[in-house]
Amino acid sequence: MRSLFPVTDLTTTGAAAPDREWSLDELAEAYAYPAGLPDGTPWLRANMVSTLDGAAQHDGRSQPISCAADMRIFGTLRGLADVVIAGAETVRLEGYRPARAREAFAARRAAAGQGPAPAVAVVTGSLDLDFSLPLFTEPLVPTLVVTGAGAPAERIGAARKAGAEVVIAGDGARVDPARVVRELAGRGLRRQLTEGGPRLLGQFVAAGALDELCLTLSPMLTAGDAQRIAGGPGIAVPERFFLASLLEEAGFLFSRYRRTDS
Repeated sequence: MRSLFPVTDLTTTGAAAPDREWSLDELAEAYAYPAGLPDGTPWLRANMVSTLDGAAQHDGRSQPISCAADMRIFGTLRGLADVVIAGAETVRLEGYRPARAREAFAARRAAAGQGPAPAVAVVTGSLDLDFSLPLFTEPLVPTLVVTGAGAPAERIGAARKAGAEVVIAGDGARVDPARVVRELAGRGLRRQLTEGGPRLLGQFVAAGALDELCLTLSPMLTAGDAQRIAGGPGIAVPERFFLASLLEEAGFLFSRYRRTDS
């Protein structure tokens, strides 16, 4: 694995460091959430993977276009987060399980006042979820189900019976993405990580709620009609992000972009 370049190093030297594998501690430093945010201010980052031709998945899943280094960064981002946010479709397709405690991040999490593992928050208007799955029956911390006030009452009851914490983030049947961020931050979950899917990320982008994008560019071509990393209606004016860091291994690029006003 080659060095993580701050933008200044990329533009002034253009030289690559020798191949090496970054430790989890080094990755945790490189991907640390911003220090000095005002009290109560959330930071929402997304972690997504895309092929060279823009596919965010293959055969409905992201794993086939990923790699071992991508999964190390995936684990690091989870190890730093207070909460992992995912849409119901992604939870179903990717077979989500509870986030686990990892010894490599235990001291860092304790120093930050975090629990042993992040909570998982599932965003869903219909609550069409299998509440007998380990995500709901075996989490270290209760799984959150984020929905609208108009969600089916019987499904809300089923979620609570399964041990999930129901968070209302919308006045009707739909969920308000900006309110998702606020509601979770109000519960002390300020370091937020969304893993998609594309429809949920598109909603966060359209709401102007995304602060940072961690994007893996996979050196693969898939063709077909797979989704992009963000779906849904476009926004009137494209929002500009700046490159904060870049990592490379075996042709995979691991970029981190931040919104220009963040």
